[in-house]
Amino acid sequence: MSFGGKIAWDDTVLPFQLDLCDVRGRVARLDTALERILAHHNYPALVEALVIEAAMLTVMIGQTMKLRWRLSLQVRGDGPIRLIATDYFAPETDGAPARIRAYASFDADRIAHDSAPFPQIGQGYFAILIDQGRDMTPYQGITPIAGPSLSACAEAYFDQSEQLPTRFALSFGRATLPGQPEKWRAGGVMLQHMPQASGASPRERDTMAEDWGRANLLLDTVEEMELIGPTVQPPELLLRLFHEETPRVFDPQAVHFGCSCSEAKVRQSLSIYSAKDISTMTTPDGTVTADCQFCGAHYVMDPVTLGFEAGDDAG
Repeated sequence: MSFGGKIAWDDTVLPFQLDLCDVRGRVARLDTALERILAHHNYPALVEALVIEAAMLTVMIGQTMKLRWRLSLQVRGDGPIRLIATDYFAPETDGAPARIRAYASFDADRIAHDSAPFPQIGQGYFAILIDQGRDMTPYQGITPIAGPSLSACAEAYFDQSEQLPTRFALSFGRATLPGQPEKWRAGGVMLQHMPQASGASPRERDTMAEDWGRANLLLDTVEEMELIGPTVQPPELLLRLFHEETPRVFDPQAVHFGCSCSEAKVRQSLSIYSAKDISTMTTPDGTVTADCQFCGAHYVMDPVTLGFEAGDDAG
C-alpha cells in the first residue's frame, strides 16, 4: 500500500467512551515505534507480524496504567515461535510519552514460512503482568492460548481473568511514503464493556447486553484502510463507527520505542553469582558480555567487578 505522507496520529493511543452504551475503548496507531522495535532484529515476516500484533495489544491495554507502572504481555508456546514478550512503560510524568518494547524468540529451523503465524506458537499460555513499583506485589494473570489469533487470546484473557467483555479489531501492513523505503504501519480499536453495577436489575442487564452487542456489530463494519490509512483520523473513525452512541474522546497518549536496560541492571542481575560462577561466564578475552534481547544493546564488563567473592558464600 502507498500513502501520501506521515500521519499526525502515528504512535498514539486515543482513549474514548461511548456514553450511550457504557463502553470504553482505545484507538491506537503505531508507525515509527514499530520500526524501532523491529530494527534491532532480523525476524522472518511471520514473526514480525506476531510481534506487531502483540505490540498493538499491549499499547491499547497498557494505556490505562498509572504513572510509572509497567504492563508486560507474554505469550509462550511449545511451537517454533517459543516466546513473544512486550513491555509498556507508562509515562514518568503527566504529558510525557509512554514507551513500548518487544521481542520474540523462535526456532528458525522449525518455522514454516508458507504457513499462518499464530498456529506456530503451539500450546502454551497468554499472560499479562503489571508492575506497580517498589513495595507492591506484581499482578499476574494467565490463560491458555486459544483462538485463531493473539487478539482472540487477549479477548479470552479479559473474559476469563477479569470478567470484562472485550473486543479488538487490528490491521497492519507494510506502507510506502514517497521517496522512502517500505515500512510497517498498524492500527487498531479496543472495546471494553464497563463493569455492571452490582445492583443492576435483570432488565438493566439485558439492556447492557444489547448495547454491548450493538457496539460489536458496529465495530465489525470497520475497514482496513480506516484503521491504518491516511485519510481517516481516529476521532473521525469513532464518529463513523459509533456516532449514534455519542463517542467522547479524552487526551491522546503518545507512544515511543524505549528500553529500560542498563549496565547497572545487568550488574545487579549478576550480583547473585559467586566469583566462581562468574568465571564460567568469562569469554576467552577475559570479559563478561551481555546483550539486551529487546534493543540489542551490548555490554562488556570486567569479571573482577561482578558477582561476590567466593569466600562470601561459605556456610
